[in-house]
Amino acid sequence: MTLSLPAAPLFGQPVPQHPAPEVLSFLATRRSASAVTLAEPAPTASELASLLQLAARVPDHGKLAPWRFIILEPAAKAVFADRLEALANSRGDARAAAKLAKLKIPPLGVAVVSRPKPGEIPEWEQLLSAGAVCTTLLYAAMALGYGANWITDWYAYDDEAKAILGLEPEEKVAGFIFLGTPKEPPQERERPDVAGLVTAWRP
Repeated sequence: MTLSLPAAPLFGQPVPQHPAPEVLSFLATRRSASAVTLAEPAPTASELASLLQLAARVPDHGKLAPWRFIILEPAAKAVFADRLEALANSRGDARAAAKLAKLKIPPLGVAVVSRPKPGEIPEWEQLLSAGAVCTTLLYAAMALGYGANWITDWYAYDDEAKAILGLEPEEKVAGFIFLGTPKEPPQERERPDVAGLVTAWRP
């Protein structure tokens, strides 16, 4: 599928809204692909640029853009994985090393980094905005026909691993979004009983 985005509206310009039943259909059957099933092809550089542009159109109270992207292209991702594996092995942690398969196998990755900014906007809202970026990037890639998986494993939280990735002390990994083409279709998983999660507030 060729990705052709409409021109971005100018600041202050009215943005027409319209029903999009095809989006509802997409959401009704949306399913993440397992990271270990993702292979080439991955989004091209131009496709990825468009996907990131879409991901940045999330709710963002205060217009702070309290997040950034780190692209993990194949060769660089392999080096990153090697350094994480060396870190895990230096600690004698075979389990952590084994978990790197989800990082090693997919052809492309994007780290969405949360970087809350001081000021009037609560940090919690800024963290939620970073989560919305992860979700939108995931959905946009899948809508383009690729497989995608949102991963947060030990290397998203470990201080030494974050330093290898190049994060500042105040930054956090909201998620690694791994991208590629699934070698097999994902199977549906159990979904929550939404009726059991809904209450109505009454005065």
